[in-house]
Amino acid sequence: MPSSPYNDLTRPPLAARALQRALITPGSLWRRLDVVSATGSTNADVALAAHQDAGEGLVVVAEEQQAGRGRRDRQWVSPPRAGLTLSVLLRPGAKDDDRGWPAASQRSWGWLPLLAGVALREAVERIGEVDASLKWPNDLLLGNAKAAGILAEVAGDAVVVGIGLNVSTRADELPETTGLPATSLLVQGAKSTDRDPLLRAFLRGFAQWYAGWREAGGDAEMCGLLAAYRRGCSTLGREVRVLLPDGGEITGVATAVDGDGQLVVRTADDAERRVSAGAVLHVR
Repeated sequence: MPSSPYNDLTRPPLAARALQRALITPGSLWRRLDVVSATGSTNADVALAAHQDAGEGLVVVAEEQQAGRGRRDRQWVSPPRAGLTLSVLLRPGAKDDDRGWPAASQRSWGWLPLLAGVALREAVERIGEVDASLKWPNDLLLGNAKAAGILAEVAGDAVVVGIGLNVSTRADELPETTGLPATSLLVQGAKSTDRDPLLRAFLRGFAQWYAGWREAGGDAEMCGLLAAYRRGCSTLGREVRVLLPDGGEITGVATAVDGDGQLVVRTADDAERRVSAGAVLHVR
C-alpha cells in the first residue's frame, strides 16, 4: 500500500484541482487558486504578487502557515490542515469595463474586511450549521469565543484580504489568548468540518458580495452589505471598551456601524464617537 502523503487521516488535504475546476470559471472573480503545503504568510505571498502586477482574483491557500499574523501583529497559529488559511488579491481602485464596475474610492476600501466577515459568517452557518456572529471590525465568533480573524492590508494600489478560520482544531490545540478564548468549528459541534465545501462557499459568497459592492461603486448601503453586516454583528447594543491605535481608549455602548464601516460608540456623557480602527472588547 502506498504511504499516505499526510499523517492525520481526519485532516485530509484540500482537493486543489477540484477547487480550481469549481471556482476558476468563465466570468468568475477568481482567476487563479494556488494551494501550497506550507508558507510563512499567505498575506505576504499575495502582497508580493500584487507588487509584481498579479491580476485581481488571485487566491493563495496554505495547508500550514508558519508566520501568520492577525491584527495588531498578533500571531495566528493553527496545526497543519486543521483550518482554512488564505489570502485574496483585489484591485478595487481599477475600473473594470468588462464587468461594468466603476473604480471604488480608497475611502471605501475599509469595507473589504467587513465584506469578508459577512461572507465567512454565511459560509460557516450554512456548511457548519452553527450560529456565528461578527465582532467589529473583523472577528468571527462562535458563542463568545473567536473562531476566525480577518486582516486586510493595502499593497500599492491593491488590497490583500487574509482569513484564518479554525475548523478541526481540537480543544487542546487551541492557543492561549489574552482576550476572547479561541475556538473552532469542531469544538462548537459543527455538523461539518470538511474544509473543501467551506472554502467553496466562502469564496463564492465573497465574490457575490464583492460584485455587488463594486457595481455600487463601493457604496455598502446601496448594495445591502451594510444591512447584512449589522444583522450579523454581535458588537451592536453591547457595552464596549475600544483600545485605539494611538494608545487612547473609548468606553460606551456600540450603537451602530455607519456607512463608512466605522463603529459608533455612545459614551457615558452622551457623546457619539466614531471609530475607524481599534481593538474592541465586549464588556458585557
